[in-house]
Amino acid sequence: MHALLVIDVQNDFCPGGALAVTGGDEIVAGINAQMGHFDAVVLTQDWHPGDHSSFASVHDGKEPYDMIDMPYGAQVLWPDHCVQGSEGAAFHRLLHTDRADLIIRKGYNPAIDSYSAFFENDHETPTGLEGYFRTRGISEVTLVGLALDFCVNFSAVDAAQLGFKAHVRRDLSRAIDLNGSLDEAEKAMTGAGVKFE
Repeated sequence: MHALLVIDVQNDFCPGGALAVTGGDEIVAGINAQMGHFDAVVLTQDWHPGDHSSFASVHDGKEPYDMIDMPYGAQVLWPDHCVQGSEGAAFHRLLHTDRADLIIRKGYNPAIDSYSAFFENDHETPTGLEGYFRTRGISEVTLVGLALDFCVNFSAVDAAQLGFKAHVRRDLSRAIDLNGSLDEAEKAMTGAGVKFE
């Protein structure tokens, strides 16, 4: 069984959004076209409280994209984005959300960021997706979405390390590429055994 894992195709990550990824809206039609070819479709949704600790706005004297140390490691400080219930947190209006078997919301704990679809950034707190895949008999996952160098990367590496066959569609993903983050992400995914398509 093979799942399509669609990462964070939300308004705030698309052009005009608070944390826009260049060309983020260009992948929507292609993702929709793939949904019928998989045994399961899972969407992830960044879902932050307004005072999330990863927001630069909650740290005096800090700017977006500054780095700080959190108990779980280094953390990029982001512009406020994907605040629960906001238009920015909503899925892109053209994404076929009705095709999803499951929607995983992540990043709702104000004390810890959550890039991966499988774990929060402490790499210990699970989202429940691994258990869902195992009980559904899913052994292979193809990942698409936003952003390739952060949430897609972390999700793909975790999928591979958990024993799933993991593939990333470059053509159906877009990257932020923050200070060389895309190159680092591609090395991490390749090192974990993720295959690129």
